Amino acid sequence: MSIVVGQEAFAAAVLDPTLPVPAGVVSYRGDADEKRFAVYRNNVHVGLVGVVAAKYPVCATLVGEEFFTAMARLYVASHKPTSPIMMHYASDFAAFIEGFEGARPVPYLADVARLEQAWSVAYNARDEQPLSIGHLASLAAEDLGSFGLAAHPAAALVRSAYPIGSIWSAHHAAGVAVRPGAESVLVSRPGAEVNVTVIPSADAGFCGELLSGATIAAAAAHTLDQHPDFDFGRALVGLSSIGAFSSSTRKD
Repeated sequence: MSIVVGQEAFAAAVLDPTLPVPAGVVSYRGDADEKRFAVYRNNVHVGLVGVVAAKYPVCATLVGEEFFTAMARLYVASHKPTSPIMMHYASDFAAFIEGFEGARPVPYLADVARLEQAWSVAYNARDEQPLSIGHLASLAAEDLGSFGLAAHPAAALVRSAYPIGSIWSAHHAAGVAVRPGAESVLVSRPGAEVNVTVIPSADAGFCGELLSGATIAAAAAHTLDQHPDFDFGRALVGLSSIGAFSSSTRKD
């Protein structure tokens, strides 16, 4: 094929099968080479389906390769890349699953996808020193409540009415029990490896407040309203130890 055509027109035609072969994409005879361009277009489509499958392996295992591939093809057909960086592609796949009628028999699938998306973000996040227990201990007790904590770049909280953390873990390690019930999961990367940690509901509420910008005092008070037995000191130490927060703090 001879390609004398603008990149934008070429890219648009590759991603949209309803568009004609771009002007300038011709065979050796000088006419539009629809068959060869269709092969190229199909290869791009298949490649994007592969990106989705690589990003959501647990989801693919849960529903089976055939079903997942069909679902991913529908997603790719209506969701085109907006960035040349493929790690950003399909970040909204969970929302697509929620609206996909065929996935309704697996009601936890969208939340598992959210967990896998958080894992992908954590894996590719920039390196940053997490808040250490020593740094936390150095803050004056009387001032502790007025401090806010910055979320670590790799940290994300995923809350679900289903045991998504256990489901994810069961697909990565043998012997993990999956029991019915809600789970809150903190995805973090304090070091080289991504951690997926199921945390108590009260701790998740406290963590969510802090990650959203609340001071330690405000987050603790709000959580205590819902969980009178909540121990915010224990939770703060536990969350810091698994890399929820950045080493930077702010005084409000």
